[in-house]
Amino acid sequence: MQVSVESGEGLTKKLLVNLPAERVDAVVDAKLKETARTIRLDGFRPGKVPVRVVRQRFGAQIRQDAYGELIQSSFYEAAQQENLKPVGEPSIELREDEAEGGLAYTATFEVMPEIELADFSALEIKRPVAEVTDADVDEMIRKLREQRTEWIDVERPAQEGDKITVDFKGFIDGEAFEGGSAEDVDLALGSGTMIPGFEEGLIGAKAGDEVKLELKFPDDYRVEHLAGKEATFDVTVKSVAEPKLPEVDEEFVKSLGVEDGTEESLRKEVRENMERELKQKLKSRTKERVMDALLEVHEIQVPAAMVQREAEALKQQTQQEMAQSGQQSTVDLPASIFEPQAERRIKLGLIVGEIIRGNEIEVDQARVDEAIAEQAATFEEPQEIIDWYANNPQARSSVENVVMEDQAVEWVLEKAKVEDENLSFDELVNPKQQ
Repeated sequence: MQVSVESGEGLTKKLLVNLPAERVDAVVDAKLKETARTIRLDGFRPGKVPVRVVRQRFGAQIRQDAYGELIQSSFYEAAQQENLKPVGEPSIELREDEAEGGLAYTATFEVMPEIELADFSALEIKRPVAEVTDADVDEMIRKLREQRTEWIDVERPAQEGDKITVDFKGFIDGEAFEGGSAEDVDLALGSGTMIPGFEEGLIGAKAGDEVKLELKFPDDYRVEHLAGKEATFDVTVKSVAEPKLPEVDEEFVKSLGVEDGTEESLRKEVRENMERELKQKLKSRTKERVMDALLEVHEIQVPAAMVQREAEALKQQTQQEMAQSGQQSTVDLPASIFEPQAERRIKLGLIVGEIIRGNEIEVDQARVDEAIAEQAATFEEPQEIIDWYANNPQARSSVENVVMEDQAVEWVLEKAKVEDENLSFDELVNPKQQ
């Protein structure tokens, strides 16, 4: 077998393969004999059809079948011979062979990129640090109280934070418009639910008041035909209610599942839950920053075939998650919208994989056990979950992969220039609110 390699654009390679006639003939002859043993033809007993008859009638088709088998086997043999790592299926083009009876073809394909790791000592990473304070616990308990808010009707004028019930009718150029009217609408003043000016215009109103609001829809309003239009709303205030938060007493504490009903136990449990959440957030945010830093210092071109395959997998995963959450979609999401995420995942997988291989990082099985135990602790019967992982190597392997990635992140942090960034609990847990 003669093999030569040509480099194309990017990661594209071409293998020019020439197979000698004797190798082709050997496969063709074997297929002719196999066909002669199994084919049924009129005038011949089963298994007694002469090879020459099979060659006359089916020789061309059998040769084509042999070509397919030879290309499949010789391609990977040739790639291995040239130290190439193909990605995806090759595109095959037959060529005329100078040697009569041989087989010549060109295989075009992409290869895995060579990863050259950067100097991690020059890497600068900001590592988030935070702790749960007493004030954070107070704020969390306040939110728990808000979830059990009672609304008490009042006779006074409405103020921000109150809930009012209204009927309203909207008009544009004196004509009522579709979607501009509603009855018995509960509206929290200050929530920003309505268009600008609507809620503000009802502050100071009392139950029974009728208020006329002259407003304008935002230019970027989601309903295109209303965007930028001036409108009048006739509003009838039917009731005004103020919030009443429950006291942090025994009844309230027990309603949250704290059996002894004491505020001390509630605070302890709330703090433990917050610290558990904080630990996960710190870990994921730190990993995200390490990954961002790795991408910045590594210029990697990835095979299009890998990106397309990963994008399709992400698409399928998204559709499954939507179905599981009860969301039915008739839109067939194009895989292309997942390609940026797919490319990022592939690049990071290659970089992290090279870090692990190049530095001979081995998974810490004690940490794998710890990770499984932490996950099991969230279930009613933790030991059942632990036993399940013990009896399912594939499931345990998925945890090992996560732990291995964590170890790689820690290895990078040890080499890089790391600066701690102090954040509050809320800044870390609710970044979008900042």
